[in-house]
Amino acid sequence: MLSVGFIAVGGYFAFAAYPQVVEAAAMRPGGIAAVLGDRLSPAAAVPFFTMLAAALYSLVSIILIFYFFENTRSAEILFFALFVMSLSFEFLRLIIPLRAVFPFPALYVITASRFLLFARYFGLFSLFAASIYAAGLNAQKQQNAFFVAALAALLIAIQVPIDGIVWDSSLVPHSGYRVMFAMVEAGIAVVTVLTFFVSAYTKGSRSYVFIGAGSLLALAGRNMLIHSDTWLTPLPGFLSLAIGTWLIASRLRREYLWM
Repeated sequence: MLSVGFIAVGGYFAFAAYPQVVEAAAMRPGGIAAVLGDRLSPAAAVPFFTMLAAALYSLVSIILIFYFFENTRSAEILFFALFVMSLSFEFLRLIIPLRAVFPFPALYVITASRFLLFARYFGLFSLFAASIYAAGLNAQKQQNAFFVAALAALLIAIQVPIDGIVWDSSLVPHSGYRVMFAMVEAGIAVVTVLTFFVSAYTKGSRSYVFIGAGSLLALAGRNMLIHSDTWLTPLPGFLSLAIGTWLIASRLRREYLWM
């Protein structure tokens, strides 16, 4: 709710600056959106609406997860909820247009960018942790997995060099080792999906096949949504994320309905 509020207030004060900051972008974002929309010019309003879509998705999804899983104790549900919540931090991209309206030191841009990096990687590691628990990791060690995921994301956010005066057209400041981390993200996504499929075999449950497929859709949709800078990819990305979330949540609920 705070994220949606920040985006609304930030849009009120800085929406007029979006064309300026998108035009001043030094590069295009990576990911699936870059491949699909490479021949199109960036649209100024797209970053604002993708931030808002990510925040609304996170808000609605976490309310539904709480409503349907309130009394269900499952590591998979816990870490999937953390993945959902991580998207609420996309509002931190507001720092670029806000700086165009209210000049402040680039240090604030770098700090906000590190929080954004932390949230993105923590969300990715959380979904990976959910797949590991589905495969049979001791559910009593949830606290350890939480701290490991948080520590890994924190190390990445702290150590990656960030340029506070250069950004891409999705309004994310330029960070170092982009290609390497893109490959790491792709690798973790593939392992996460495969681990859910392995869980389906080891547990003899078809639900985890659908959960694995949902994870693939959710990760692909998330990638498209947060890296969009044209009107071509936000809607497909949001729909893919929503359908993947529904598949994961509905099948987890069916799997743990007896509890």
